[in-house]
Amino acid sequence: MPHSDAYDAVIVGGGHNGLVAAAYLARAGRRVLLMERLGHTGGAAVSTRPFAGLDARLSRYSYLVSLLPRRIVDDLGLRFSLAKRTVSSYTPAVRGGRPTGLLVDGDTARTRESFARITGSEREYESWRRFYGMTRRVAERVFPTLTEPLPTREALRARIGDETAWRALFERPLGEAVEAAFEDDLVRGVVLTDALIGTFSHAHDPSLRQNRCFLYHVIGGGTGDWDVPIGGMGALTDALADAARAAGARIATGCEVTAIATDGKTAEVMFRDADGEGLVAARHVLVGAAPRELAGLLGDEPPAPPAEGAQLKVNMLLRRLPALRDPDVDPREAFAGTFHIAEGYGDLEAAYGQAAAGKLPSRPPSEIYCHSLTDPSILAPELAREGCQTLTLFGLQTPARLFAGDHDTALAALLEATLELLDAQLAEPIADCLAYDAEGMPCIEAKSPLDLERELRLPGGNIFHRELAFPYAQEGTGRWGVETRHANVLLCGAGAVRGGGVSGIPGHNAAMAVLGR
Repeated sequence: MPHSDAYDAVIVGGGHNGLVAAAYLARAGRRVLLMERLGHTGGAAVSTRPFAGLDARLSRYSYLVSLLPRRIVDDLGLRFSLAKRTVSSYTPAVRGGRPTGLLVDGDTARTRESFARITGSEREYESWRRFYGMTRRVAERVFPTLTEPLPTREALRARIGDETAWRALFERPLGEAVEAAFEDDLVRGVVLTDALIGTFSHAHDPSLRQNRCFLYHVIGGGTGDWDVPIGGMGALTDALADAARAAGARIATGCEVTAIATDGKTAEVMFRDADGEGLVAARHVLVGAAPRELAGLLGDEPPAPPAEGAQLKVNMLLRRLPALRDPDVDPREAFAGTFHIAEGYGDLEAAYGQAAAGKLPSRPPSEIYCHSLTDPSILAPELAREGCQTLTLFGLQTPARLFAGDHDTALAALLEATLELLDAQLAEPIADCLAYDAEGMPCIEAKSPLDLERELRLPGGNIFHRELAFPYAQEGTGRWGVETRHANVLLCGAGAVRGGGVSGIPGHNAAMAVLGR
């Protein structure tokens, strides 16, 4: 229960962005109440033990970190760390009738040789270096702006200072740049995957939603690196909750906000908890929930078009890593980075076409990585000694609409098809490697977009709350990209401009808006 009936700021939702906002405002001396519907904070950035009787703390929903600015970690004094993955990616392939694969890691000579072996020359590797040299330069210029007031489109264009890069990423469908740079279908597909994470789109989508998704996946930290959170995603949100409480913020879990009323200067927040219904007053209300949820709380019309997620999330605990058909790569390397399955350029386009026609993709694309190879701390010592490992699988091109009928049947069919494609790359079935929980059940769980909507209230299961936006000012975005039509109600979640991913950026920016920075 709230300790008071009046606060400087009430924050709706205890995900990582809401916690960032709470910590910043409390550190600035504001009286802050954060209200979270669930019995715990963290939102989609949590670590859980999903398998009965086994002490394995998996990042159940979000699982890697790229967009979290070091500035937020330092400002809030977070006791939290990230680890670099030793391998960027491994993509299995067959060349000359022989299983092989494209391995991209920090060893330039080794990566160059892998490209030559797969593609037959060094041309694709040189193109890879040029292409990602371009995205790195864009990242170095764009990432620092994410915690500043929104630049105008022309100001951001001038800051990037590269018209070729601007056209490729901000003006023309990404497929044009990918096809101009690369010839190999497999290499093209590896590049395109970053444009389709949780985003139902294709290489030549004229809406450029694929470009926006790609941009946010290559600018993190000014490098585009995707890092492993030590202790799992829950370690970050636990550190944020600790920082908010230490600064004086009040956090109420099991407390569901049911309505918000505002005149633009003061607001009333209605809530429901175990003791019944109540009301608190606030000068500002910051909402970490999706724009659709905010509209419902205010009694407004929901935003159009409706948001839709497009991913499959599978968590597994293994007794051991499976052997691969490719005899030249160690599974501990192949699964340490992103292991691409059926993510060739043609595969991604075909999967999009089938899903757009209302059918489950016959070859569902997915990618896998093993958190415990980089961070064994998420496993109890006995599990680590036995050789257990985690696997996280993220599937693409599976929009929520495909599960609107018989959800369980569709999810089971998709999971079966996805694991069959994984098995095709392995020397042994993945089922033979699964651990079993205390109840004798295999340690595997799968989540569709509709599961995420039900469990986390992500609209349509959209992990970004709505379509991503380019990181510059547009009509109605306001100074920080968090503003709404109500002067004292702000978005501090992924639905803000420059939201999406585990970043804390919307929480930071909403706090700065309240503080008049």
